[in-house]
Amino acid sequence: MEQLIPVNIVVADRSYRIKIKPEEEEAVRRIMKEVNDKIIEFKTAYAGKDLQDYIAMALIMYATHPVTSGGKAQAEGAPYLQEKLQRLEALLDEQLK
Repeated sequence: MEQLIPVNIVVADRSYRIKIKPEEEEAVRRIMKEVNDKIIEFKTAYAGKDLQDYIAMALIMYATHPVTSGGKAQAEGAPYLQEKLQRLEALLDEQLK
């Protein structure tokens, strides 16, 4: 069994303790910084929303734009996401006919 290390990550000023592989720590911290930076960007652009809205907007953006927003770790999952989106689109097309 592979050794997991506990790390604290912060999302929108809330701390979460997770266990990850040691070699993933740098990528996890980089991605969390990007997510938090995006939350701050949305706060600036869309004043007056709830913090939950900013978190959702950042994570939706991150999940739907993996190649442009997350680098290598996200780009590796892009073909899988693309395949799922194509299946979903086909199902929707069938329902509309």
